Amino acid sequence: MCKVRDQMVPPTPNFGKPDPGAELDIVHTIARKQRIAHVLSNSFGFGGHNVTLALGAV
Repeated sequence: MCKVRDQMVPPTPNFGKPDPGAELDIVHTIARKQRIAHVLSNSFGFGGHNVTLALGAV
């Protein structure tokens, strides 16, 4: 499992073929090691109950 403490970026689920014209760094096959300083976690619920956590390394 990929975790922030392990400095691993998980692959994007259900990602198909990358667009050659898009200049995005998408992890599309397997997880990879990369320095992670900040992460976002979004949760969306029924009736407009939404929350986003922004976490950063100290």
